[in-house]
Amino acid sequence: MINWEAHACLPLHPKADFAPIDRLRGAGVNYVSINIGMDMNPVSQVMSVIAGFRATIAAQPERYVLAGSVQDIERAAANGKLAIGFDLEGAMPLLEQPEMVALYSTLGVRQMHLAYNRNNSVAGGCHDVEQGLTKLGHRVVAAINAAGVLMDCSHTGRRCSLDIMAASEQPVIFSHSNPLALVEHGRNVTDEQIRACAATGGVVCVSGVSIFLDSRTPTADDVAKHAAYVASLVGVAHVGIGLDIS
Repeated sequence: MINWEAHACLPLHPKADFAPIDRLRGAGVNYVSINIGMDMNPVSQVMSVIAGFRATIAAQPERYVLAGSVQDIERAAANGKLAIGFDLEGAMPLLEQPEMVALYSTLGVRQMHLAYNRNNSVAGGCHDVEQGLTKLGHRVVAAINAAGVLMDCSHTGRRCSLDIMAASEQPVIFSHSNPLALVEHGRNVTDEQIRACAATGGVVCVSGVSIFLDSRTPTADDVAKHAAYVASLVGVAHVGIGLDIS
């Protein structure tokens, strides 16, 4: 079995301390996706962070592997190493060029979503006026599918996430989203979204952020309650963990 942490955060600085990532390795995680930027981060910063994180990974080959395939993850797990991929939160760093997806993929970006809470020219965010997937957004979804990058709908508006899941030819995930039925919050997802995600063959990964769990000091039991809800709705094959904490 491969243990997947679908979304972890470090300071968006090229010299960020990887100690939280090493704790995941020590806890038995085999693959982690690390955020390298959001819609509000300029491309210059995103590229600097990617370069710095890649350098840190390359400097510790006894601990880390920059994963390009499932086989890389399996080999890393067999050798006691942590496989790492990057995720991009929002389409603005694409500069309205779907071709940028393939470039980010070659640099280690393995999953991506299209809006970070607010609307942009590609997609609608979950904390903005409802907006569906735009024409440009459809081209970006196709580019994400073609590049073999995971299509992620966390932070995306409800209508837009359903548009994305209808448009994608590959499984779609929510890398760090919790069920709205348990906690009323704009970042949490409806049963309709959860079912649509599972119908693509995708996974809803539960976050450990306190506000999404309605708990000041979240425990493993709080996270498990949300994971159990998703599992009861669509089955255990469609529930995961994306704690969104460092």
